Amino acid sequence: MTQAAPRRVAVVGAGIVGACTAAFLQRDGHRVTLIDRLGPGEGCSFGNAGGMSPGSCVPVAMPGMLRQIPRWLTDPLGPLVVRWSYLLPALPFLLRFLRAGRRDRVEEIADGVRALLAPTFDNYAPLARDAGAEHLVHAGSGQMYVWRSEAAFRGDAYGLELRRRRGVDIQVLGRDEIRQHDPALAPIFEKAVLLPQHGHCSDPFRLVRLLAEHVARRGGTILRREVRGIDLASGRVRRVVTDGDPVEADAVVVAAPLGISVPLEAQRGYHVTVADPGVMPRRNVMWADAKFMATPMDMGLRFAGTVEIAGLDAPPDYRRARRLLEMGRIMYPGLKDATATEWMGHRPCTPDTLPVIDRAPGCDGLFLAFGHGHTGLSAASTTGRIVADLVSGRKPPIDLRPYRVGRF
Repeated sequence: MTQAAPRRVAVVGAGIVGACTAAFLQRDGHRVTLIDRLGPGEGCSFGNAGGMSPGSCVPVAMPGMLRQIPRWLTDPLGPLVVRWSYLLPALPFLLRFLRAGRRDRVEEIADGVRALLAPTFDNYAPLARDAGAEHLVHAGSGQMYVWRSEAAFRGDAYGLELRRRRGVDIQVLGRDEIRQHDPALAPIFEKAVLLPQHGHCSDPFRLVRLLAEHVARRGGTILRREVRGIDLASGRVRRVVTDGDPVEADAVVVAAPLGISVPLEAQRGYHVTVADPGVMPRRNVMWADAKFMATPMDMGLRFAGTVEIAGLDAPPDYRRARRLLEMGRIMYPGLKDATATEWMGHRPCTPDTLPVIDRAPGCDGLFLAFGHGHTGLSAASTTGRIVADLVSGRKPPIDLRPYRVGRF
């Protein structure tokens, strides 16, 4: 039950974070309007890699990344690339990103990410049940990370230790055990770890759509509009200004970048989905050396991952998608790829991996929940619950200091 009177709440952004937030708010009795210039799930949620990873607490920025900058700039098909033409605009963000990779800061960030991701399946459970989406959330199906060499595996030792010290169940596998867990994998991987508490979503786009449809069935409103701003009166939220009629609101949740003064960049991600692959892993598999994953989905086998920093306006470089497919063929020699489709999307991210989840300072009724980057699907259910607690006047289930907007 809500501790505050029901309110008119507008949620800006209809991706997975916005949809989960709207669903939790509605469970508290609030009158919810979900607003986005695209339909629910049509942004980065559409192309999500599908991993649902309560133990993925390793930040993107890690110690030693400074020496990798030349490779970021010179290898256009590498796991993380910065386009030369965008280097100057991206420089302030990249400097903050590198500072977040200091070992002391990495430990703090890992704590914050783990707290947010650990209860992901518990918090998805009521939403998926209400929306008829339980078949899309494969809790506990596991996730496997694979490495081609012992040296590459040892190079990720610190990341594995970060997980272990935060209670993540990690099972180390050798070559023979890898084949037992996934016989279709090429026999080129020397080491692997199995994360049995992880899982995956077999259709992230469909999950968002079902959540939004359930909100609409229960009396919520879904608006496909461009948001132009938020009107205030005496420091309180009054309404959301759109390219259509304004939306009157007692509270607004910003679940998408909307002119908030926070250092954000678009992690441009690519995927390739093969509708009739001929092979299908049992679970989500991350090729750790190459920084991309293969996920079994209802529409086929999806290869997704890597990061490109190039801004919002640069055209897609679909060579990166084709590179994912090439690596997929190496990973799964039996792959049939005649039905492959390509996609590119933007994942708004902060330089320290942690999203912003907070009350907007100096603005009563404005709440922030954005910047999840690659953790959006895993963190969305907990984020939605936290925001509903804030709007309804309850104490959130975790300490929100790591996600405060003022940390920048």
